Amino acid sequence: MPAPAAFITGGTSGIGKATAELLHSRGYRVMVTGLSNVTDAGLPPGITAVRADARSLPDIDHALDQARRDLGSLDLLFLNAGISRPGPIESTDEDAFDALFDTNVKGTFFTLQKALPLLNEGASVVFTVGAGEGVGAAVTAAKGALLPLMRSVALELAPRRIRVNAVSPGLIDTPAYAKMGVPREMIDAWARDIPLGRAGTPADIAEAVAFLASDAAAYLTGDNLTISGGLGIHANA
Repeated sequence: MPAPAAFITGGTSGIGKATAELLHSRGYRVMVTGLSNVTDAGLPPGITAVRADARSLPDIDHALDQARRDLGSLDLLFLNAGISRPGPIESTDEDAFDALFDTNVKGTFFTLQKALPLLNEGASVVFTVGAGEGVGAAVTAAKGALLPLMRSVALELAPRRIRVNAVSPGLIDTPAYAKMGVPREMIDAWARDIPLGRAGTPADIAEAVAFLASDAAAYLTGDNLTISGGLGIHANA
């Protein structure tokens, strides 16, 4: 029997890269997509990286065609590609709005749709959702579209025993903050408000994705696993 196979979008940095490395270390055959630094992402030998823009259906087709050739079928589809452009509603223009929805919603929807024929019976699909509230109306709307989508697809795919879940990371220290121009001092200040006293790491989320893909999560589908270091405790108290 061949080793299990995983396809990860947004897998050349941050959470996606950490998940690719963890799964590879546990015997998975892994393919990742990325928009940039595909050739110099520093991934371990044996992980295939394909350049693909999540907004582009031809790019999605190309990446999944390669997955079909190289992996044959999939045991895990990790829909992780996404962007965040924080800002108030007054300053959100059409280009920023379209970029958020094209990457986070359209890209996720059509990657999943086009990957369906590759998913084995009993496979796992995991969405990265993450925080939306408090970082801008457009980001909240784009992130908010993913959970209902995930739950709807979980119902559709249940007859194939394909489990569909989400991870919602809290404050995770990834390169995305540097790309958005967020200073280190601000991340450290935010981390002081977290009950566990630190920002999360990409490895923290990778472990959660590996769990959801495993037989240990065999009775989980349509669920959202929040991984925030206790950030939501105060709000729910």
